[in-house]
Amino acid sequence: MNKFDAIRPFSDTEINDGILKVLDHPMMKALMSFCFPGVEDEIWKEQLKKTHSIRDFQCNFIYYGVKQVLEKSSDGLTTSGFEKLDKNTPYLYISNHRDIVLDTTFLNASLFENGKLMTSSAIGDNLVKRPFLKILAKLNRNFLVQRDLTPRELLVSSKLLAEYIAHLLLHENRSVWIAQREGRTKDGNDATNPGVLKMIGMGSDEPNLMDYFKKIKVVPVSISYEYDPTDALKMPQLIAESNNEVYIKEKNEDIMTLLSGIVGQKKRIHIHIGDVLDAEIDEIKQNFDTSNKQIQALAQVIDDSILSSYRLWPTNYIAYDILYNTNTYQEFYTENEKSLFERRMEMRIDHNNAIAKQGFLDMYANPVVNKLKYTNAV
Repeated sequence: MNKFDAIRPFSDTEINDGILKVLDHPMMKALMSFCFPGVEDEIWKEQLKKTHSIRDFQCNFIYYGVKQVLEKSSDGLTTSGFEKLDKNTPYLYISNHRDIVLDTTFLNASLFENGKLMTSSAIGDNLVKRPFLKILAKLNRNFLVQRDLTPRELLVSSKLLAEYIAHLLLHENRSVWIAQREGRTKDGNDATNPGVLKMIGMGSDEPNLMDYFKKIKVVPVSISYEYDPTDALKMPQLIAESNNEVYIKEKNEDIMTLLSGIVGQKKRIHIHIGDVLDAEIDEIKQNFDTSNKQIQALAQVIDDSILSSYRLWPTNYIAYDILYNTNTYQEFYTENEKSLFERRMEMRIDHNNAIAKQGFLDMYANPVVNKLKYTNAV
């Protein structure tokens, strides 16, 4: 019995059993038909039956699904910064969070193409309540972040999660991906929750927390989508919060959001790999005397990296100019791009709802606002 059994993905020895359990599931058929259009069921089933490692499953199946997603619902994925990574070194990637599964899926596809170690990735257990989805997550090297816990349970769970992350990075030579905050950004403001860093720090065996963060090689990652395929789906929560109401998700909302993210139009996508935080951590250790202040400073350094390297698109500049009633950034987009954006907004939100309109524009404009803090040449 492994102490991480409740949250860990399958080991390679368990992969085949996991596959056989879902081989005939209708959702597996749907997934494989998407990954391999026109291929007979028996062909992919035979290949799956011969699969005995997570890497084989990811490279021979999931990777082709990613290619289909990019082909059918985007204008392509570009990357920068991957050349800075060592191919045998595990890193802790902390990224902004825009899409439930695509952020980490696109990162892993890019790591694979660049010959670097792929990640074990955090996913909320609320997203994999259905048995098929839980098995698929475990096949794809996801580990579970347990949600909806009492404060006492949360403490125990956080410690276990932190120890598992440390185990992956320091003993299994496995990179890890985790979002900078729980839940996707709804308003375009990417900000690291210090609580996430405190949780990660619970896996430390170092006297000084910053020595541990230096040891596990923190790499900030920024991912940006020209169009957020789930932009309209984020509106109900924003409207509820603006009315000081508690937002309660619909029964299948997470699944619908997950699917919308996969099939919805994204146009261009960019992933930037930041520098490994090294000298920055030394500076934090030198300048701040309590672990609380150090964690706050580390969160700020991660934000600085993500926001300053975030790729802005015409949609961001258009939203900014509409929202602030200005032509400041008109050189960064065409009239055609602006009319397409306005038409999309008209189709996806209720124009009579001022809060929805503000929320929609904020979502695209805030990355420009945030970038202005770091450079005048946006």
